[in-house]
Amino acid sequence: MASHRKLRNRTNRLRTSQAVGITTAALTSVALLSQSANAAPAEPKPSLEEVQKKVDELYRQAGAATQKYNAGKERTEQQRKHVDGLLDEVAQRTDKLNDARRALGSLAAAQYRDGGTSATANLLLADDPQQMFDQRQLMSRLTDRQQKAVSDFKDLQTSAAKKRNQATKSLESLTTSQTELKRSKQTVQKKLGEARRLLSELTAEEKARLAAIERKKKAEAKRKAEELAKKQAEAERKRQAEEAAKEKEREQGSGSDSGSGSDSGSGSDSGSYAAKAEKVISFARAQIGKPYVWGAAGPDSYDCSGLTQDAWKTAGISLPRTTWDQVEVGTTVSVDNAKPGDLVFFYDDISHVGIYIGDGQMIHAPKPGANVRTESIYYMPIHSVVRPA
Repeated sequence: MASHRKLRNRTNRLRTSQAVGITTAALTSVALLSQSANAAPAEPKPSLEEVQKKVDELYRQAGAATQKYNAGKERTEQQRKHVDGLLDEVAQRTDKLNDARRALGSLAAAQYRDGGTSATANLLLADDPQQMFDQRQLMSRLTDRQQKAVSDFKDLQTSAAKKRNQATKSLESLTTSQTELKRSKQTVQKKLGEARRLLSELTAEEKARLAAIERKKKAEAKRKAEELAKKQAEAERKRQAEEAAKEKEREQGSGSDSGSGSDSGSGSDSGSYAAKAEKVISFARAQIGKPYVWGAAGPDSYDCSGLTQDAWKTAGISLPRTTWDQVEVGTTVSVDNAKPGDLVFFYDDISHVGIYIGDGQMIHAPKPGANVRTESIYYMPIHSVVRPA
């Protein structure tokens, strides 16, 4: 009987253990299923088209931040020069003030030697002689020379204090500009770093496919450029035909002298611009192959607005540093009427610019990792075309 009870007890414990194990496993499975159900689904990997759009957008944002950096750098350099000038003036005025103070000291010493009143000496040696000078009883004791010395000292003292205040405010403004400049630089580096990260995560096959997408984009931009070139060539042929007809009429005596002079002046203006544009384009072609470096304005590397600024400088035209300011210089024309030398601006935020060379093509400094090159103006969305001169 005892052996039977022991057997039944072991059997019951075994069944209980198995039941607990099954229950634990079931509960674990339920918990895992519950966690899986509640967990956020993994985000799908972006397509290559999405990656390209993201990278292009990051480069555009970096371009905009670069223009902000350029503006801040230019402003900082101007403020630094202004501060240096003010500090020089403060030093000069302080020297003059010290000379005037010494002159007052000499007069006071002379008063003392000659037995003058101590009140007069105190006046001449006071930090603020004007307060004592206003006392009429002392005023009457000063000679004309002494009165002028006190007046000159007061003027110099006021002028020096004013310049010191200006220098202090300018230094504060310079510090603010330097902080903004640093922030813009960090923004550029962040955008470019993110773009590089996205590209580095692509496989070799994905990079090859992305290159194919890029070639397709360039081919479409080239096609549009060729269409523009044909349209412009046809417009030029028509213009030349009209000019030839007018010239023939003038030869037949139907044109007036005043009309002839007007046409001649128009042609002269056109020729003048063409001559400037030739210098601009010649310079730009010589820069092809140099690397894009954001914030650079030559001679070894350029960003987009640095290149256009340097190129137009060869034609005697001083352009501002940023695309946002360059777009305001000159006359806006339609894309169809663009002439070689014109500036073509891109994107809604006007963060990029190139130099039009004709046939729908431009020379520009594209983006980090690329060199100055010739490209279709339709490679990016066009904002406007501006003729600087």
